[in-house]
Parts: sequence; C-alpha cells; structure tokens
Amino acid sequence: MDEPAQIGRRVQRMRTELGLTQRKLAEPSYTPAYISTLESGKVRPSEAALRFLAGRLGTSYEELATGRPARLATELRLALTDAQQLLAAGAADEAAARYRGLLARAEHSDLADVCAEALLGLGDCALETGELPDAIRHFEAAERLLADEPLPRRARPIRGRAVAHLLAGELRYACYLLESTIDELGTSGLADPEALVLLYAAVIGPYIDMGAHARAAHAAEVALSLAPQVSDPALVAGMHRQVARTFLTEGRVADADASLAKAQAIYGQLRLRTDLAHCHWMRGYVQAQNGELGSAERELRTAREMLSAGRAALYTAQVEVELADVLRRLGRYEEAAELLSALLELGDSHGAVHAGGAHRLLGLMAEERGESESAEEHYVQALALLERSGATGDLADLCRLLGDLLRRAGRTEAALDAYRTGLGHRAAPGTTTLGPAPTSPAFPPRLTPR
Repeated sequence: MDEPAQIGRRVQRMRTELGLTQRKLAEPSYTPAYISTLESGKVRPSEAALRFLAGRLGTSYEELATGRPARLATELRLALTDAQQLLAAGAADEAAARYRGLLARAEHSDLADVCAEALLGLGDCALETGELPDAIRHFEAAERLLADEPLPRRARPIRGRAVAHLLAGELRYACYLLESTIDELGTSGLADPEALVLLYAAVIGPYIDMGAHARAAHAAEVALSLAPQVSDPALVAGMHRQVARTFLTEGRVADADASLAKAQAIYGQLRLRTDLAHCHWMRGYVQAQNGELGSAERELRTAREMLSAGRAALYTAQVEVELADVLRRLGRYEEAAELLSALLELGDSHGAVHAGGAHRLLGLMAEERGESESAEEHYVQALALLERSGATGDLADLCRLLGDLLRRAGRTEAALDAYRTGLGHRAAPGTTTLGPAPTSPAFPPRLTPR
C-alpha cells in the first residue's frame, strides 16, 4: 500500500473526475470530514475504507491502494508469455525488445516479480545472441530482485549466470556456482526437485569438459531420479539432452540417441525451436562419434540453419566447430577451414573451449597436409586457450597431438614437455581439482498407494 498522501491525492483525483462531492463519496458509511482528512493525507485508510471507496469510485482496491491498474499484472504476465514464445521460436532480438518494454512497465508499477521474469528473459536472449557480459548482468539483476525469496526461486538466475560463464570458457567458476547452490539447497532443507533438476542438468556439461566423468554420471543419475517429480516438460527435455552427454562418454551411443529422441519429441510438441536446434546439434555429435558422418552432417547443418535463422551467433559458431570436424573427416578440408576461420574472427566472445577446438582442428588439417609448422602454431594457440578454460579432457588430447608432432620432427625434449603438460592436467578418472562433490539430495520416501 502506498503512503497516505499518495492515496489521498489518488482518491481526490478520481472523485473530481467523476464529479462527486466529498459528501456523495462518503455516504452512507463515512462522513465528508473523513474524506477531507483522507484526501489531505493526514490519515491512513483501513482496507475496509479503501474497498468501500473503490466501489464508489468504480475502481479496484489494488488500484486505489497502489496506483496499479487492476488488470496490469495479468496483462504483463500474458505479455511475458508472448515474449517467451518469441524467444522459443528463435526470434531473440524481437523477444529482447518485448522484455525491455515489459521491464520498464513493471518497474514503473513496482511489480518486482514481473521485473525479475523480464530480466531472466533478457538474460536468456543475451545467451542466445552470444552477448555474455549482458547475460550475466541481467541474471545478476534478477537474482538481486529475488534476494528475499527462497533459494529454489533463485535457481534460474544462478543457472543462467553459470551457463554464461561456461560459454565464456570459465568452466571452474560455472561448476562452483552450480555446486554451491546444490549444496545450499540440501543443507537448508529446500531440496526442491525442479530446482535440483535444473542445476544438476546444467552442471553435466562443465563436468564433462573438465574430465570429471564420474561426477557427470552421478549428476545425470540424480537428475533422472528426480524427473518424475518435475511438471515442466521443457525442463525434463533439457535434462534428457544433457544426460545424453554422459551416456556418450560411457560409450552408450544407443542410450544417448534415445535420450535425445525423447528431448526432441518434447521440444517439437512445445514448438521450442532453439531447443530443438540443440537436439539436432547433439544428435549430429552422437552420430559423428559413431562414425555416421553423412547423417551427422545433415543433423549439424539443420541445427546450424535453425540457430543462424534466429541470429544465435554464439551457438551457431559452436555448431560450426562440430560440423567442421565432420567435414574434415569426410576429406572436405576447404569447407572445414572456411567455417573455422569465420568462427575465430569472432574473437574471445565465443569462449575459450570452442576457440581451442577450432585451432585444434586447423592444426589437424595442417598436419594431415604435411604443414608441420602451421600445425604446431595452431596446437600451441589451442593449448593456451584450453589451459585458461580448464577443459582437462580436451587439453590432454591436445598435448598428445602436439607431443606426437614434435616427436616425429625429432624434437624429443619439446615432445616430452608437451606430454608432461597433458599428464599434469589429467587427474585420476572421474576427478578434478574441484572441491568435494555436492551432497546428493535426501528426499523422504514416496508412499506407494495401496
């Protein structure tokens, strides 16, 4: 409720617009003197008084008490849904414009929950278009607005920040954000299934990139066990998409493809175009790993077309790394090199992991053409990028490639240094230099109906 002076001015304005005297407004429950005192801001009206006056003035209690039109919150929520549908259809720029307008209206009317949703939407749009600093800024602002809310309510902006840092190549910090939130949910007794599935699904990617395969498998196991308690189909689909990565690292290609098929079916039903593009991307990757290069190329090109149509520059560039690898393996070096060169022109905005992957592929192609000096240059650039990101598994493989190249050139000491670098970053299977893994959530046993 606003201050008495604001309410008083509002009552006076509405009364005057309707051509009512203070006596007409007051009757039969109050006196003209009470209305005069109220309009001057000298008394805080009770809820009963405001409801009576709202009825006389033809408005709502909420509008009289706060200045917000009665239907505004509902209208803004409908507009949020429209903006979310635009983003799901791949129109990130148009969705962002809608979210900015919504944010301005919600701020003007002091609707904090709508402000938070608009900021989350702006963060998702910025992720889509690759504007990672903007994404982090929007998610942090949403988190501040929700500071007094229970932790499960803050899981989405925290996850958003973690994804932005992951895409920027900051794997270790992304893990820290997600793991610390999972732990806090457990210790606070707020082990909300939807929040946990959101966080566990998000942490699978950085775990795999860092070589923490045992942690990734455990995160997938927890997410799958909680999925029956989750009502949001898009969240379940996203979980299946991430779980497919753990199946793939375990060599379970059929399970990975089945998991992706489940996600793809849900995204298709929901018409979530961007998420569907990610499924095509992941299926292409699975098929490439299984040696089905023709099918992989088709899936990756579909993903690339869908993402580029939505102006998702960051994700498009990352798909192009996978597509370039398939083209290289098909012997189409010029097409592959053209894709990778365009990606590297983006600079650091697309993250160290994928930039490192681009240099690695360019090095492989140079080596296969017999251009050892160029290959070494690309491998060294990839090494610097991957060391910065902490992508342990990719780093170990790269050091092996560089060491083998140097050894064949007769540079034995340099080769040994490269091998040692790779071994130094390779921890025991399933471990990293991260701290203890998050404690698994404890839920009371579910009763089985008789």
